[in-house]
Amino acid sequence: MAPFAPALRQGRMYGRGASDAKGQVLAHIWALRAHLEATGRSSPAVTLKYLIEGEEEVGSPHLSELVRSHADQLAADVVIVSDTMLWSLEEAAVCTGVRGSVNAHLEVRGPRRDIHSGVVAGAAPNPLTEICRLAGRLHDDQGRIALPGFYDTVAKPSDEERRGIVQIPFDTDAWLERTRSRSVQGEVGYSVLERVWTRPAAEVVTLLGGDPDDPARGVIPAVASADITLRLVPDQSADEVMGQLRQWVAEQISDGFEYELSTSPTNQDPYVTPPGHPALAALENAMSRTLQRPALRIRNGGGAPAALLAETLDACVLFYGTGLPEDHWHDSDEKAEVKALLQGAETLAYLLDDLPDRLHPEQHGPI
Repeated sequence: MAPFAPALRQGRMYGRGASDAKGQVLAHIWALRAHLEATGRSSPAVTLKYLIEGEEEVGSPHLSELVRSHADQLAADVVIVSDTMLWSLEEAAVCTGVRGSVNAHLEVRGPRRDIHSGVVAGAAPNPLTEICRLAGRLHDDQGRIALPGFYDTVAKPSDEERRGIVQIPFDTDAWLERTRSRSVQGEVGYSVLERVWTRPAAEVVTLLGGDPDDPARGVIPAVASADITLRLVPDQSADEVMGQLRQWVAEQISDGFEYELSTSPTNQDPYVTPPGHPALAALENAMSRTLQRPALRIRNGGGAPAALLAETLDACVLFYGTGLPEDHWHDSDEKAEVKALLQGAETLAYLLDDLPDRLHPEQHGPI
């Protein structure tokens, strides 16, 4: 079957992008239909502006320019970003923040060309060995990131938020099964959910060099490369962290190698929804109505251009996604739970009905 052809099986829609994030867009469309039908209105209770951006997986290189050049047209009281995950289908848990991200590409050069190892092994600079050495030094033995000054501005979550995280029903074995992780790793002294939601992270996501396919030629490669993703939390700055990464690589690289470190122009700062904003209360109420239980608060481990939207449009950013950890985003068996989409549509329909009174008791403004 073609990878982008949807396939419905046992209440799940399979296909590339089904959960990240075509299904999330669909939930918004269904929500508008439900809102109009339930209220009998010919137009929604708030002014809606949909921005469906299709370059997110390649870093959204044109989003900043688009938003800034059309800020007047996109002006809003509230922005809803739907590129996040739910905790589960049973728990009412509203996402209140996302981590920022820095994406960097490191290329290390050793010999001037690929050289047969029988000629120079033991005497020539091996860029694969060097880049693996650097990757191994990215964290200390406590799981902390080794960049100079990296933790200087990391804001710890409030005691209230940490108490809220403890209320999330969490079972390590179930989490390992849902995410298909083999074990729990990371920074010592923090729970799994604290590590994923409230602490920064550094991951090597690609490592290339030598012969990727058999048979190997037995050469020391001239070039090796790695892609590194850093996840940031309040109050870190993507620009500052990129500078810290540059300093660290310059200090750590061994003599006898050349290197180039480049960064994505679309790095993102972290963002947390203001905890007392009335729109957040409206979303929590809507989710509680759908799932018939009080809403808890979570964060998401991934990134989103929320800080850009909040700053450019001077608006509060809410997060409501319909993805689940077990949806296998970016994999060949990615899926969306139809139940999650229906619950999402119901929640968003309630939100459309409730927002006007929450934001403008005397007049309805745009969202």
